[in-house]
Amino acid sequence: MSVSFMFISLLSMEIITDVEKYLEQNPTVVVVDPIPNVKKLLDRYNCYSIIHATNLHSYGVFTPNFCVLRNDDLDSIREQLTNSLVTYPFICKPILGHGSRQAHEMSIIFDEKYLVDCKTPCVAQSFINHNAILYKIFIVGNKFCFVERPSLKNFHASQRESIYFDSSDVSKADSKSRLSVLDPGDVVKETWEPDPKVMEVIANTLRKSFGMDLLGIDVVIDKSTGRYAIIDVNAYPGFDIVSGYDGFPDFFEAVLECISNKVTSD
Repeated sequence: MSVSFMFISLLSMEIITDVEKYLEQNPTVVVVDPIPNVKKLLDRYNCYSIIHATNLHSYGVFTPNFCVLRNDDLDSIREQLTNSLVTYPFICKPILGHGSRQAHEMSIIFDEKYLVDCKTPCVAQSFINHNAILYKIFIVGNKFCFVERPSLKNFHASQRESIYFDSSDVSKADSKSRLSVLDPGDVVKETWEPDPKVMEVIANTLRKSFGMDLLGIDVVIDKSTGRYAIIDVNAYPGFDIVSGYDGFPDFFEAVLECISNKVTSD
């Protein structure tokens, strides 16, 4: 960890502490997203556990099997993967789920002999083939929208070496990543279309479960079953899309309405 990163982290913690003290001293101040709720997004394992505890499964929505790998002991890693039904290939994701560039640095492990590539501590999650299409749900208060983005192509368990990638680069609207190009045998004329009603259920359920009014959710559709898999949850909007808000219609109007509703309800 670099000295500059440590300095920024300490500075960020001081800022958060100052804000928390201010809010404690001024309890009448309305906060759109309370800091304790935002902190839930910092731990991917915690996020997936919250999603798993909802009733979304009754709508054909699930969280791919996952577990935490806390150390480099290969026997321990094998045991955790087996007990949690995590299958190959799986994605290794940093436990830190938001607020840092490092949160997007991931890898795909295809075979047991490459378990040594797992950068622990991390969350291991079964990879779901989804024809390189990702849907991002954006929530602003009681409004939401979803947009299509490129994603990782289909992968299968094999003897190939691990792949390292930055998830934010792969899923950008204008991404040209080679990891998003389907293999010839996977190219299809028809794909699963997202059901707006299911996307609305996901948005409303997770908004309530996380206690957040500004939220982003990453969803993929299993190419074989058509089931919806939630693979990540983040605060919205991110600083990298602050100019365009990633396609959210009438963003400022939605934010003003969200704030107004929050003030009047409190």
